[in-house]
Amino acid sequence: MTDILLCGCAGKMGAAVRSFVNEREDCRIVAGVDPVGGDLDFPFYNSIAQAAESANVVVDFSHPQALPSILDYCRSHLGTAAVLCTTGYNGQQVEAVEEAAKELPIFYSRNMSLGINLLIELAQQAERVLGGNFDVEIVEAHHNQKIDAPSGTALMLADALNQVREGKMKYTYDRHSQRKKREPGEIGIHSVRGGTIVGEHQIIFAGRHEVISLSHSAQSKELFAAGAVNAAVFMAGREAGLYDMSHLIAAGQNHV
Repeated sequence: MTDILLCGCAGKMGAAVRSFVNEREDCRIVAGVDPVGGDLDFPFYNSIAQAAESANVVVDFSHPQALPSILDYCRSHLGTAAVLCTTGYNGQQVEAVEEAAKELPIFYSRNMSLGINLLIELAQQAERVLGGNFDVEIVEAHHNQKIDAPSGTALMLADALNQVREGKMKYTYDRHSQRKKREPGEIGIHSVRGGTIVGEHQIIFAGRHEVISLSHSAQSKELFAAGAVNAAVFMAGREAGLYDMSHLIAAGQNHV
């Protein structure tokens, strides 16, 4: 049985995680952290430092500002892993995650969807085949309540493509302020915010007289909750290190 401490337990993603955990017999939520709280069937606290219950894994769907306190909690409760699902980390925060993984078991992915991670593999293969002969543009769309832009997933897709090019590609986020031709080696990244769109990502490879598009559309937040809970069960008892969806897929522990 995997005991989970859920950060952001009263939010929309917290609710989706709670629902998914209730359908499983191999894990449970022993406590939650949320400044709002609510009618929950487990103890909850305003900050993770107040949590009295022991847990195998901390699952975080809260806010980037909570990262230091989560890492501090795991350091003070050795053996407790962290599954970081929050998006919007800046460069310093990502570095903090990578540094903490030297002493803690940490699962970090900017998207918990199996389909998105398959999309990454397909996009990398396309980039290897198409090379510099096709321009690359990424378009992402989310609901009107999403704070960060571009999405963490869009950046993850861009990073994956850039990895194929050995880090030589340049990210261009906003073209309206530029009056010049598109430069070779660019990845254009564009954001759409509106309505209740859960999450849509499209990668466009535009060449001479032909266009190839790869896309993924999330239909429900439960998709990401399922990935987070799968990751939590996977991470229980793991050694220190930085883990991601590729490790989970390789282990064959995807229960949707």
